[in-house]
Amino acid sequence: MSFSRFAFPTPIHFGAGARRLVGPHLLERGCKRPLIVTDRAIAALPLLAEFRAQLGELDVAVFSGVAGNPTTTQVMDGAAAFKAHEADAVIGFGGGAALDVAKVVALMAVHPGDVLEYVWDHPQVRPITHELPYFVALPTTSGTGSEVGRSAVVSEPDTHVKRTVFDARLLARAVFADPELTYGLPAAVTAATGMDALTHNIESYLSPAYHPLCDGIALEGLRIGARALATAVAEPANAQARADMMMSSMMGAIAFQKDLGSVHACAHALGAVADLHHGLANALMIDTVLAWNHEAVPQKFDELAHVAGVSGGGFAFVPWLRHLKLQIGISGGLAQHGVRREQLPRLVELANKDFTSGTNPRPAGAADYERLFLQAL
Repeated sequence: MSFSRFAFPTPIHFGAGARRLVGPHLLERGCKRPLIVTDRAIAALPLLAEFRAQLGELDVAVFSGVAGNPTTTQVMDGAAAFKAHEADAVIGFGGGAALDVAKVVALMAVHPGDVLEYVWDHPQVRPITHELPYFVALPTTSGTGSEVGRSAVVSEPDTHVKRTVFDARLLARAVFADPELTYGLPAAVTAATGMDALTHNIESYLSPAYHPLCDGIALEGLRIGARALATAVAEPANAQARADMMMSSMMGAIAFQKDLGSVHACAHALGAVADLHHGLANALMIDTVLAWNHEAVPQKFDELAHVAGVSGGGFAFVPWLRHLKLQIGISGGLAQHGVRREQLPRLVELANKDFTSGTNPRPAGAADYERLFLQAL
């Protein structure tokens, strides 16, 4: 007899001003010397200085070496900063890259070797043997949902291939989801991260894996995000739209423990080969891949259209996505975003090997990926 396992354990403090709860929360748990892990762009903003001031009597250090698609080198530098500060907690503060790095900084602060030795598919993967430092997460974008995830994606420094450390012990002990932290995002970032959130909800629902709890969360996450994204882009300080996108983002990440599909396989390859922003890569591939997937699960597309408020059934869902992309300022194909035809063989190779490819609703091989990339070019 086979069994399925379900787990939704992350405590979440959600709402405007939630960031102000972090200092008291850490003090209650005996943490006095936190390391904030963030990215270079956020480190330069008043946002970080304001948050740091709100931590009051805590002795705070900042590691702001996260940039772009984060590499294992950045993780090891962060772990060194943790040790140098003699820190007792990690605060992840930023977008998906910063939060992913924060998780594995906590891991490598108390474990030997290199972070690549802990990736899930390493032939001699090292075990996690020590309790990780107390870790809390504050997202400043609404896209990856990394704050509620049990995985961290980092790139190899030389090949830029994305590798994943996956373990429930990476989960944040508490999440402080404060929509006010996203008000200052540029429209292009709101758009790209928002498409990432929608892609998570859509692809996890379409995955053939069995997880009805995730299916329900994914559909509701799409319903909320589909109605909020265009407003969040057009009206950056719209409190309701910002809160809705943050919730949609978290729901997408909770749902995708069920698994993702070929949109993400392509996006991971585009990140490695063309250094494309992950959310933008998803946005540039989603309509092409979903149009191809439709025939495998037409009833699921009917349901996606229904919850997104799209009239005309499942066949109207992909055209609606194309229109939404234009509405939020994402236009053109891969070529207009710097992807070159000569990169195609490497893109196909990586997408075909990507772990998300195995749970696409329609079996995908190298020839399929070549055709999909060509169509999206």
